[in-house]
Amino acid sequence: MEEKKDKIININVVEVIRLLLADKKKVCIYSCVAGVIGVLLAFGTPKIYKSTVILAPEESGSSFSGSISSIAAMVGMNMKIGQTGDALYPEIYPDLMGSTGFIVGLFPVTVTKSKTGESFSYLEYIQKHQKMGILDYPRAGIVMLTEALSSKEPAAPGHKPDPKHLTKKEDEAAKAIKSNINCSVDKKTNVITIVVTDQDPQIAATVADSVQVHLQQAITDYRTKKARVDMEYMQKLFIEAEQQYKKARQKYASFGDANSKAVLQSVQSQLDDLENEMQLKYNIYQQVVEQLQLAKAKVQERTPAFTIVQEAAVPVKHSSRPKVVTFIIWMFLGFMLRSIMLLWKNREKFINI
Repeated sequence: MEEKKDKIININVVEVIRLLLADKKKVCIYSCVAGVIGVLLAFGTPKIYKSTVILAPEESGSSFSGSISSIAAMVGMNMKIGQTGDALYPEIYPDLMGSTGFIVGLFPVTVTKSKTGESFSYLEYIQKHQKMGILDYPRAGIVMLTEALSSKEPAAPGHKPDPKHLTKKEDEAAKAIKSNINCSVDKKTNVITIVVTDQDPQIAATVADSVQVHLQQAITDYRTKKARVDMEYMQKLFIEAEQQYKKARQKYASFGDANSKAVLQSVQSQLDDLENEMQLKYNIYQQVVEQLQLAKAKVQERTPAFTIVQEAAVPVKHSSRPKVVTFIIWMFLGFMLRSIMLLWKNREKFINI
């Protein structure tokens, strides 16, 4: 059998250069036209600014947990502090910040434009006061036409966004806000980096600071939820125990005052019973007070601390791509487009198989 020989493709580079030089006029035209398109896009795209916040969450130290456990042991309680699993670990913070509930929580944040000083809610700013890029106008026109033809009634003035049931405009605003926020977590150090982009530098810094506060609050609420429920329950027990003790003390005092001169054994026996009841209520009250203090300490122990490595600052320079770079990229794309068209049309002249 005859062996199949691999086909070798030979490209004549000299011929390629000759074809390009012969067509240099059209190549230049394509490049210039593409460069003009790039300049129009660069000037027609709003500048964006980035504000960065860096957080370092601190875990509760074992010394504090040990102190509370020691106090609990003194009153005969067994509190296994620090042994509860935590499902909200740093790696899922980006998912938490991307949730609808978290994004909707940013809607009422008040933002102020740096140039005009006008203030709006963040939702209103996203919906009505964002500059559109040149490529956004066709889409905006289609949306306006669709809204004009639709018969949907506008939301009532007192309408409050519901994370479980957003309107179409609220959903679009939520998606826009979500795209403006980026959160990353260093797996080795658990350092959280939050980057917020916006067309206004001051608003970028304001939203970055608000995102930081909302994230801290969400983490704190989650980690202290069980401890706060226990504390609220102990608070109710404390109020009941205090009322019962005061009632028993008042009953004992009233009976003692009314029978201060009595010498009957039955009266003394009843007075002893009231005193014992009062002492019992006091002991219960004292134990509840101790447990309430421990519950408050548990809330404090579960409350996470955060070190602000870098605070949100108003960016001085924009983060958009320089217009010159955009111009060069588009010129190169125009050059490549014309070159591919030319070489494909004349491929038989410089390719030998």
